[in-house]
Amino acid sequence: MLEGFKRSDIQTSGARIVTVVGGNGPPLLLMHGNPFNHMHWSKVAPTLSKEFTVVLTDLRGYGDSEKPPGGDDHSGYSFRAMAQDQVEVMAALGYDKFMVAGHDRGGRVLHRMCLDYPDKVLRAAIMDIIPQHHLYNNITMSWATFSWHWFFNIQPAPLPEKMMGADPDWFIEKKLAKTKQGLSFFPPEALAEYKRCFRNPETIHAICEDYRAAAGVDLAMDTVDFNAGRKIGMPTLILWGATGGVGRNTNPSPGEIWKKYASNIVAAKTVPSGHYLNEEAPVETTAALREFFTAK
Repeated sequence: MLEGFKRSDIQTSGARIVTVVGGNGPPLLLMHGNPFNHMHWSKVAPTLSKEFTVVLTDLRGYGDSEKPPGGDDHSGYSFRAMAQDQVEVMAALGYDKFMVAGHDRGGRVLHRMCLDYPDKVLRAAIMDIIPQHHLYNNITMSWATFSWHWFFNIQPAPLPEKMMGADPDWFIEKKLAKTKQGLSFFPPEALAEYKRCFRNPETIHAICEDYRAAAGVDLAMDTVDFNAGRKIGMPTLILWGATGGVGRNTNPSPGEIWKKYASNIVAAKTVPSGHYLNEEAPVETTAALREFFTAK
């Protein structure tokens, strides 16, 4: 599915990160969300690799990347720690500046990366998320019902870990089958990889640590930045699924909300999909990303 891409492990100062690289051209880092790994981009990356050097990674804790301890405050899985991993991966590949797209948790890593490393990120495409600072400060019944796992995953260990780990294949299928299409748009090879990785109890724990950090140290960082008026400054694309939970449960629109957090939004638009843009609408998603990243 990723023919021509080469896989390696890159050791950062905080974790060993699975890295898959293919193509030629300007460097473009693509970061996945929960509960995926780099295979999340398998329908998108081959086309983009015709014009870009595409770098796919497994975020720390996800896929086959290392799963370091989270620590008492879970900061080992903060978006700051994850962003630092990715910047160090790109540096190891020889890229001091690069473009980035992030979906779901990868989009949250990208948000923090843009704030912490504004000199590294040239253009940022944030896919199907709303800033967690906004979400935690504007909780609605519809959002809490749809995004129940935000509150489940942050419960003290080992409660969510044991419940998810009791039948990991059933859990991941249930979580991913959000629409009437079920699992039909996931490539069988990718779905098998997601299940394999999720069967590892350390992966489940790392995912929970990610959400615990988001509700703690990440929210605290975001609150400081928001109160100080710090925003993403580089050209930014806000992209979301027209029929997904982000679009349905957000008022005002995601594009309007992001204006509070990003000062240079060049486009805010939808593709005809639910939450899983890459799998449900790969042609439209690839076209939107290509248009944004090739713009002068």
